[in-house]
Amino acid sequence: MKVGIIGCGLIGGKRAAAVHAPHTITGLCDVNRAAAERLAERFGLKDVYLTDSYEDLILHSGADLIVVATVVKMLAPITLFAVSHGKHVIVEKPAARSAAELLPIIEKAREQGVLVKVGFNHRYHPALLKARELIDSRPDQIGPVMFIRGRYGHGGRVGYDREWRANPELSGGGELIDQGVHLIDLSRWFMGDFQRVDGFTGTYFWDMPVDDNGFIALRKEDGRAAWLQVSCTEWKNMFSFEIYCRGAKLAIDGLGGSYGVERLSYYQMLPEMGPPETTIYEFPRGENSWELEFREITRAVESGQGLSMGDITDAYEALRAVDAIYAKEGRNR
Repeated sequence: MKVGIIGCGLIGGKRAAAVHAPHTITGLCDVNRAAAERLAERFGLKDVYLTDSYEDLILHSGADLIVVATVVKMLAPITLFAVSHGKHVIVEKPAARSAAELLPIIEKAREQGVLVKVGFNHRYHPALLKARELIDSRPDQIGPVMFIRGRYGHGGRVGYDREWRANPELSGGGELIDQGVHLIDLSRWFMGDFQRVDGFTGTYFWDMPVDDNGFIALRKEDGRAAWLQVSCTEWKNMFSFEIYCRGAKLAIDGLGGSYGVERLSYYQMLPEMGPPETTIYEFPRGENSWELEFREITRAVESGQGLSMGDITDAYEALRAVDAIYAKEGRNR
């Protein structure tokens, strides 16, 4: 496939690094054209189409798959323009500032017969993939999921409250919409849709009009639930996602890098109960979630069988939960 990348910052660079032969990058776009030029130089792209206009890239670069890695405000407009012109899309999470912004994209993508993959790359981390594999392959031993407890956070950096993420017009909100959508999406992946959403947000440390902590309660009609917290006052970066099943517990900790070595702890309950049989899986070599995500959409396009997970409807459901909590609080977004 021929790939065009819109937004040549940190995430655009990660997406570019995931494109391998026979696929090629044919266009790069950034409002700061110098950023597009630097990315082209970094990957040795000599004949790539460079522009500071996303419309120009979509119409003239020859790309048939568009990667959208911009500030949140622009994710939905660019994706809609791309699918309206028959392009497949990988759009970064959360894909929009609200669920309502995704409705015309869902309709247009269906009309044009194109796919929209949302960057929920955490689904492709090795510990989470292994947890999914264990639950699916050992239903009699592990049993159904009863509830989930998740925590995810980082500590920001000097000047964090003056960056674009602190501007609700550009970001759509704070920590809830930023890292919160990852935990909501993972909870849906392991438990399915939730019928009740509750929670609240707070701005405890950073001097900004968006939240720096989000507390989320998701509940199914049968009472099973997910309790989640996201934070950018987590001074030591951390990720913890615990899946409690009737016969076992699966705990994922770390995401590599500053979050610590990625690890899955599988605690299998014994018939006599007491201390569980414990198996630890560690993934010290890191993860290749960006490549796996790229392979998923190219496979889906080439096979015509559609996406297996992480599509635009998953983003819509995650944002519906975010919308419900922000609406309850009257947050200025």
